[in-house]
Amino acid sequence: MEPFKILKGKTVPLDRVNIDTDQIIPKQFLKRIERTGFGEFLFNDWRFNNDGSLKKDFILNKDIYRSSSILLTGDNFGSGSSREHAAWALYDYGFRSILAPSFADIFYNNCFQNGLLPIILPKEKIIDLIDESINNDGLELTIDLESQVIFNINLEINIKFDIDPYRKYCMLNGLDNIGLTLQHIDKIEKFEKLKN
Repeated sequence: MEPFKILKGKTVPLDRVNIDTDQIIPKQFLKRIERTGFGEFLFNDWRFNNDGSLKKDFILNKDIYRSSSILLTGDNFGSGSSREHAAWALYDYGFRSILAPSFADIFYNNCFQNGLLPIILPKEKIIDLIDESINNDGLELTIDLESQVIFNINLEINIKFDIDPYRKYCMLNGLDNIGLTLQHIDKIEKFEKLKN
């Protein structure tokens, strides 16, 4: 997993609540076994018409938001089924962080295991950021995980955020559960030799 230290990126405002994992990555695209290749199907039913053409009114289809790496969205993001594919699709599309007032628990955990930083902010802060992003055709923000702060170039926006120290350590060092285990490979190998 790639370490997450500082992210400078454009925001995309997806001002909706209760976005579930079936909306993020519909079930018909879950046949792959690898983690890559899901980005093209992200928000498929919202992005595409039945004939495969782009829905021009959907926010991700607007040119100004196509290279965004920070998603601004509403309450209860990632609800519904526990499919890890939702985090894979968001990451594969190019998102590296999601800012919302709340997340579904399993989705929240899946994000950390897949290098995607979910940040919980007060609802009024999210509303302000969404408004700024809409009014400025994609607000550019910097997320500094080490300092736990989100800011813009002029420092007009300067928001502190909380994160569990263990999750912060893992993200800064690019460690998922397997990576954490492999930090102790010498002890594991020693134990295996003793067992045999």
